[in-house]
Amino acid sequence: MEKLEHIKGVLTKIRFQNAEGNFAVAQIKDPTQNEVTIVGNICSAHIGEHLEITGSWIEHEKFGRQIKIETLQIILPTTDSAIQRYLSSGLIDGIGPALAERIVKKFGDKTLEIIDKEPQKIKEVDGIGKIRAAKIGLAWESQRSIRHVMVFLHDLGISANLATHIFKHYGPQALAIIRTNPYLLARDMYGIGFRRADDIARHRGLSADSPFRIQAGIAFLLRESRMEGHVFLEQEDLLHRAISLLAVDQGLVKEQTKTMVDAGDLIAEYCAGKVCLFLPALWESETRCAQHLHRLDQKYEVKKEALEKALKKVQKELDFDFADSQLRAIEKVWMQKITVISGGPGTGKTTIIRAICEIGKLFSRRILLCAPTGRAAKRLSEATQMPAQTIHRLLDYSFQEGGFQLDEDNPLDVDMLVVDESSMIDITLFEALLGALKEGSALLLVGDIDQLPSVGPGNVLGDIIDSKCIEVVRLSEIFRQAQGSKIVMNAHQVNRGLPLLISDKKGDFFTINASTPKEAKDKIVNLVTTRLPQAFGYHPFEDIQILSPMHKGEVGCSSLNQELQEALGDQEAPSLVFGKGFWRVGDKVMQTRNNYDLNIYNGDIGRLIEIDHQEECVGVMFDHRLVHIPFEQLDALILAYAITVHKSQGSQYPVVILPLLTQHYVMLQRNLLYTAITRAKALVVLVGSAKAVEIAIKNNDAKTRNTRLAWRLSQFS
Repeated sequence: MEKLEHIKGVLTKIRFQNAEGNFAVAQIKDPTQNEVTIVGNICSAHIGEHLEITGSWIEHEKFGRQIKIETLQIILPTTDSAIQRYLSSGLIDGIGPALAERIVKKFGDKTLEIIDKEPQKIKEVDGIGKIRAAKIGLAWESQRSIRHVMVFLHDLGISANLATHIFKHYGPQALAIIRTNPYLLARDMYGIGFRRADDIARHRGLSADSPFRIQAGIAFLLRESRMEGHVFLEQEDLLHRAISLLAVDQGLVKEQTKTMVDAGDLIAEYCAGKVCLFLPALWESETRCAQHLHRLDQKYEVKKEALEKALKKVQKELDFDFADSQLRAIEKVWMQKITVISGGPGTGKTTIIRAICEIGKLFSRRILLCAPTGRAAKRLSEATQMPAQTIHRLLDYSFQEGGFQLDEDNPLDVDMLVVDESSMIDITLFEALLGALKEGSALLLVGDIDQLPSVGPGNVLGDIIDSKCIEVVRLSEIFRQAQGSKIVMNAHQVNRGLPLLISDKKGDFFTINASTPKEAKDKIVNLVTTRLPQAFGYHPFEDIQILSPMHKGEVGCSSLNQELQEALGDQEAPSLVFGKGFWRVGDKVMQTRNNYDLNIYNGDIGRLIEIDHQEECVGVMFDHRLVHIPFEQLDALILAYAITVHKSQGSQYPVVILPLLTQHYVMLQRNLLYTAITRAKALVVLVGSAKAVEIAIKNNDAKTRNTRLAWRLSQFS
């Protein structure tokens, strides 16, 4: 543990401050007149202000000894000379050195108290009229607001960085807003959830049955249910969850639920005799998706003779004979404006996309390819030899401009949009995508309905298929070239509820028995570090990916990541302890949240190559691109030697190692095992017990998501 130092001084110089205002390199002069360099968040402090700092000494290779700020408080000077220097610093707009001297000469050590409480009195000073006095009063009020907010938030245990973001969001009204309703922090600020806001509210003395608290709890539960994939919660379910969370009478929950519905903060809808409650944004997304699909669902005007001619030409150019199932799929795509093609590995989905693109060229149609993730888009581009991009890049997402730049008012210039891995698309992203398609554009959704659904809310692909309102082509034929792969064959075996086919020594699918989690972990670590690299030349970082069903437990992601970080890492490499994480240069890491500013997205995997304590950031190489991630955003970065099966969606890896034991019972589901197997390109190694595999294959009862897209589509039929 670093020893904390306490130091006071006057801020004399700001050498550097980033655009966000949450990191600076500055100098203070301590009471002995020594210059001390400080680094970190200086909390909107200005030159000339007196600071009280708690921090630890660090040694920078270029700039020498510095204090790394842990806490900082701005304190007002008390002596005449100090007050005069303070006012002369330019801190208060309208007061320069000469005027500062006259003000202090007039009011002495009461100067700051006069400006703070009786600002009109400063008109008594020569050279200050009514307008100038008002200007000085406003400038002082602004600085006082910043200072009070920072001190107030610090006393609530909120970090300086987060306090800066809060002040920037709310401005001078931050104090009044937080004192009145601290639960707004949970709604408006990333990094403060309901429970943190609840702690702040209790600290402020708000009662447990406060309407603010109950309404915030209801909204929190609906937001949290998004993580389960739900678009809504049934009223009775929400009621039970709210009582458990808030520990208040159910009558109060019902009363505040009605208040929120009446105010438009919730949407109530009857579903099969039950009341369903939506957050307005999700209700809007689902409703607009149905409207857009209905708007786009038209018949094509491609003549069958022209299509047959084009197909023959494309088959000749590609030197490929399409199977009957592929020909039917291609024909259907050119017969209507919206089509779904669903099929497992080896069923020819990519070949169909390639053919459609070639036919589009013959018909002079502009076709664009996209996928939900960068890795999926890259795979699509490599397989089709056509450009492909993420949906976010396709729609030109800009954090600075506030969202997608392509929309209904500025639609895509496209005749047909092909979306691969469409099972991964959640309802909000789908709304944005459909909204950017102009009248007359065609849409082809390609995916595997048997994989895990999207991480976000909704069940887009499944709902569209279930609605029976959109043309759907199900591919089931496994082509000859894929039949030699046990990876492909076992994926289909699992999907049909049949036992696995075991490879011979030259195969691509192996099982290794492990009766206990400890045994499984030891065997997995040995596979990654020794056996697979020595036997096949696979690189532990670049080629091998562990996919675990769970985060916790002996063979959960957390435990395996710690083991492999130690086993594969350089113990002498620079490291960082930040928050709950420990990072080391060389680590394999994954981004878990879309960061549009840095152009990195949920699921991107990279290598950590530098730790910069001076700039408080880490450098991560993502696909040959170096990205600097601030320390404060490290909560979105995880070790990625082992990741969950859910996090692997849209990606493929040369080698997949899958631990599967009966201890994973709650996660042993057919679609999870199927998804994990289909992530591998060259080799699958399943480590665990035959019983666990059997349970997973038999368990086809995936948890139902609360969605209404299929019903909404049926209303247009």
